[in-house]
Parts: sequence; structure tokens; C-alpha cells
Amino acid sequence: MNSKFLKLSVFVCCFMVLSCNAQKGNKTTITTEKNIKKKPNLIIIHTDEHNFRTISAYQKLLSEEQAFVWGKGNNTTTPNIDKLASQGAISTSYYAASPVCTPSRASLVTGLYPQATGAPKNGLHLSEDVPTFATILRDQGYATSYVGKWHLAGHDKYSFGIKYKAGFEDNRFMMRGGHAPYFKLSKDGSVITGINEKVAAKLPEEEIIHVTDFFTDKTLEILERDKDKPFAIMLSIPDPHTPDVARPPYDVMYKDLKIEAPKTMSPEYTAIKPSWATDKTKNETIGSKSFENNKEKNALKQYFGMVSHIDDSVGRILKFLDDNNLVENTIIIFTSDHGDMFFEHNRRNKGVPYEASSRIPFLIRYPKKIPSEKVINTAYTNVDFTPTILSLMDVKTDVEFHGLDTSKDFTNSEKVVNSDRITYYAKSGGWWVTAVSDRYKLVIDKNEKPYLFDLEKDPDELINFYYDKAYSEIAKMMQTELFKQLNKYDEPGLKAKQGYVTE
Repeated sequence: MNSKFLKLSVFVCCFMVLSCNAQKGNKTTITTEKNIKKKPNLIIIHTDEHNFRTISAYQKLLSEEQAFVWGKGNNTTTPNIDKLASQGAISTSYYAASPVCTPSRASLVTGLYPQATGAPKNGLHLSEDVPTFATILRDQGYATSYVGKWHLAGHDKYSFGIKYKAGFEDNRFMMRGGHAPYFKLSKDGSVITGINEKVAAKLPEEEIIHVTDFFTDKTLEILERDKDKPFAIMLSIPDPHTPDVARPPYDVMYKDLKIEAPKTMSPEYTAIKPSWATDKTKNETIGSKSFENNKEKNALKQYFGMVSHIDDSVGRILKFLDDNNLVENTIIIFTSDHGDMFFEHNRRNKGVPYEASSRIPFLIRYPKKIPSEKVINTAYTNVDFTPTILSLMDVKTDVEFHGLDTSKDFTNSEKVVNSDRITYYAKSGGWWVTAVSDRYKLVIDKNEKPYLFDLEKDPDELINFYYDKAYSEIAKMMQTELFKQLNKYDEPGLKAKQGYVTE
């Protein structure tokens, strides 16, 4: 063999071996760096007007009477949402900063009480100079996206193209507002407008889509696009908000239930309700005669159907994470902006301090840091969300929040976390304010005597313990802490009411 050729062959072989080893070495180094520096992903699934009792993970933690306020066995099952609790944590005392859409959403994304966000009432715009968790994550290199109802840019319905993105760089599917059950689509698949079920029934199948399906589909498309880089996405489903219309087959899923009136609708309790609970100027008050109308009962069955539809949509997202090996490094959260009374205390919808209105679901899974089957009983509001989630993600920021970093409650080894923390939430404009702990709730209203509820002894919130001597120290403690926080966070209204004392 030619010596030159032999030398060249040896050289080539050596070069190939070295190159191969180098490539292997580089690949190992890169992989190691990715493993060390890989940022956690974030998915927030956010619903609208969602009664926490309709999630079966909560039903399991409640007494039978509280889990089935509409009659024994009358409720939904949510196996996919429940996985977040069984594989992560569930918060039992999580509240909306203000139990209506705009202020609650503003608090969740900023970590501030509504009065500091520019959007303390429905229809207002989020201030552009207020940082959000999305602006902070965007600046950390995250692909940030928002899909669904926004309600922080005015009252306009079924419109997109929102100029101020609030840190969500992909906001193509950020909708200003609206609750029609279906979208009418153009030939290219974009939304023309929202339509009701009667109009949808007259159109070709390819021209319509249910809003929950539309926004879930878009979320999955974005996840597919961004799955190989750090991402943060918020899916805001407009259901199960009124008009209470589920699509087939969910519309008949609960048709055979025999809905019963909640205990708190009994006439014997109606006469003793506080004035803030009996606002007859709105369509939210439900009389016993109205309840007997099948229209009201069917609305609840449709509501249950919408919740099951949402649960299946959550299942689609969980499957995507499983299929793409993203479970361990992805924080996934299920929550809502406020609840729905659905006949409790003769009311519909929200806007009152009662549990069904103001208490919201909050379930979170993050296998890397949060132990499974964890139950957290500490009182939070969604003002705590942004500082807590950023801390869980190891994101440092100089931004100041009203909410607290409660991440250690989620990451510690305790299976059940209890605390006597007192926090507060309020009605827009300060008409009433509510101090709340895991057990007690103090409601102070401009036009009503103070109400102190013991949620352990009286989960139906029917008895006022404020003037009970046995509760005098508790009432004083709750009240003192409430006004301390009202002053600290510059909550409007009610500061003149500090003269309240227990008898």
C-alpha cells in the first residue's frame, strides 16, 4: 500500500474519532448545561365564574352537605383537574381580590390589589406602567402567550388585536370579552363574531366552533410551537360563565339530575340576611318560585356540562405534556377569577362576600418542587399569585408586590399546611371589605352592621358571631388586622369605619 495513502488513511481515521468524541463531548456538555439551567415552563388554565364546589377534588375535602348543596350526588366529576391535586397541591382558602372579572384578573397578573392596577372595576384598562408576571418572564427570555378572554381592555366583545400586550408577546388570541358559546369562523379559521346556540345550529359545521374548543386548540398549537424553549402561557376559558350553554354531548350529560334548592334558600333564612346579600336591584336575586322553574334548574345542568367540557380540555393539555416529556419541568395551574352563587342565599353570579362568590379554585402541579397530594388551608387571595409563581420559578425581580411570596407553603414537606394568616378582599369602590382567615370571615359594609362568620361551625354563612361575647377577641383581632391592611394598601372607602368595636 502506498505509504502516503496509509498515512492519510490513519490521519482521516484519527480525525473522525476525535471529531466523534468531540461531538459526543459537546453534546454531553450541552445536555448537562440544559439540565442545570433549564427554566421551568408555566401553564395557567383560568376559567370564568367557576364555583369551586363543581371540582370533585374540592368535593372530597368537604362534608357531604357542602359538596352537594344542590342535592345528594348532584354535582360534576372532574378527573383531569383532580390530577393536579393528586399529583400536586390544592388550596382550600383561595379568594378573588375582588369577586368580579376585571379587578380579579388585574390582581392575578400584577400581584397588586385592584386599586393599584388601573382596573378596579369591570371594563377598565390595565395600566401600561404596571409590571405583570408576563413582562417579567418575557424579560427573562420566556416565550409568553395569552389565549382567551382578557377583560382588561374595555367592554368590547369578540374582538382581538389588543395593542397593549401586558408582556404576552403572542396575544393573537387574546379576546377583549364576551360569553357567546360559539364562534362564527371565516374561511381561514379566524373569528368573525360570537353567536348563540340557535344561530350556530343553522350554520354548516365548518363555520362554527365552541369557544372552549377554539381556545384549547390554539393553546395546543402554541405549545407545539414553543415546547423546545422556556414558555409561559395563560389559557383563559370564558366558561362556565352565563349564558350557561354547554355543547353536545355535554348539554345532556346531567339531564337526569333532580336538582334541589340549597339550604340557604329556605324562607326561614331569607329574613335574616344582611343588606349586602339581598340586592334586589340586580337580576342576581333568585326567589323560591323562580327556582322551581325548570329554566333555572336546567341552567345548573348546563353549567355542570360546561365544567365537564373544561375538564376534558384540561385532559387534552395534560396529554400533550405527557406525550412531549414536559411534565417534570412544567408548572400547571388551574384557577378562576371568581365563583358563581348558583342559588345559594337566593343569588346567582358573584359580587358578594359569600364563599361561592369569592372563593376560587386553585390547584397546582410541579413535580420538581411540590409534593403530591398536598392540601393547603392557609388563606390567600390572587394578589399572592404573581410573587408566589415567580419565586417557584426561581425568577428574581426588583418589582414590589402587595401579595406575599407563599411558595414555601407549596414546596415544604408538610402534606397539610395550616396557618392563621389573615388577608382581605373587597368589592370594587370599597362598599364592603372582608377579612378572611382559614376559619373566620369578617365583612364590614358601609350600610350594614359588621358580620363575623365562623366557617367551621357555620359553613353556610348564616350566623353573625360579631356580637357574641365568646368571639369578641376574634372579632377584634380580625378587625384590627383588616384596617391595618386597608391602610397599608390604600384601599378606598371604609376607613372611617374603624370605630367599630365588639360588644
